[in-house]
Amino acid sequence: MPEQKTIKRAQADKRAGKSSSTQAGEFVKEQVDKVRAGKHGVRSAKQAIAIGLSEARRAGIAVKSPKKGATSEATRKKADKDNAAGQHKSTAKKRASSESTVKRSRASTSALKRESSAGASHKALSKQTRSAAAKRPAASRSAAARKAAATKGAAGRSAAAKKAAHTRASRAHH
Repeated sequence: MPEQKTIKRAQADKRAGKSSSTQAGEFVKEQVDKVRAGKHGVRSAKQAIAIGLSEARRAGIAVKSPKKGATSEATRKKADKDNAAGQHKSTAKKRASSESTVKRSRASTSALKRESSAGASHKALSKQTRSAAAKRPAASRSAAARKAAATKGAAGRSAAAKKAAHTRASRAHH
């Protein structure tokens, strides 16, 4: 279950006109933070992202299902199911009361707790991001960067530039 502050941040992103994937990023970030805090583990960065996207879809964020060929049929079906669940709010309350759901939830939580937290390390996430970006054409990456700059606003661009400068400076010292 996503935290209330995560949902609020995603709603703020929506109001700011940011893409659904940016809104979903709040849920992915929450997952990464949970793994780093040791609340549960993941096998890989990809799994942490998948869990975050699933939660985002269930919270009603319109994240598209993966394209055919990109993932398995089961993954696409799960994404469609999550999207459908996110469209109507009342089902979440009904499902929480069923006993088998509680058992399944407890079982999956304990299984995830046994996993390592290495999947959410900076190195693992960086590697995943790079490989995902490398699969996309340059035009697509460029268009995303242009849209990001447009939706950021002047203050956001200034803050991003300062952060980039700070990062460059700190990397130069290492």
